[in-house]
Amino acid sequence: MPDRAVKDQKSPVQLGWKAADFRLKGTDGKMYSLSDIRGAKGLVIIFMCNHCPYVKGALDRIIQLSHEIKSLAIGTIAIASNDVVNYPDDSFENMQKLAKEKQFPFPYVFDESQEVARAYDAVCTPEFYGFNADLVLAYHGRIDSGGMKIPAPGAKRELYEAMKLIAETGRGPTDQQPSIGCSIKWKH
Repeated sequence: MPDRAVKDQKSPVQLGWKAADFRLKGTDGKMYSLSDIRGAKGLVIIFMCNHCPYVKGALDRIIQLSHEIKSLAIGTIAIASNDVVNYPDDSFENMQKLAKEKQFPFPYVFDESQEVARAYDAVCTPEFYGFNADLVLAYHGRIDSGGMKIPAPGAKRELYEAMKLIAETGRGPTDQQPSIGCSIKWKH
């Protein structure tokens, strides 16, 4: 599949399963697991990378969302799982540069083995998983309708609204739109 091909997640991941734990190195040199990043009311896991135009287009909104959901007692982590041999823009060193340049308010970790992406059935970047306080998947969808662009004025902030509902009730919305972005670059 070409690098910039759109991967539309046609068959959404089933909700209701418990988050798989991991231990991954962050761009700050620290190791992170679920217990390090979860908030009292939940957690958002984002599969992303450096080079994808969909990630680039949504990155400022992702950063803003992370700041906002922190006040809801929800943690955030971004995981990069791409093959860096064939996609050197996504190397750990370039991840460090991006995290520093954008002052990420969340850990940006490297899934070098791609085991975490496989455990979560991740298919594209960016892809968002919203877990409740018990780390049970309650949202799997997009950040909003904007894709690579800023959404139209008044557009629903889908991920923020879902996480607010999850923080309040432990359950996500019934209407969830799949993530759209670049396919994860799997190793051969």
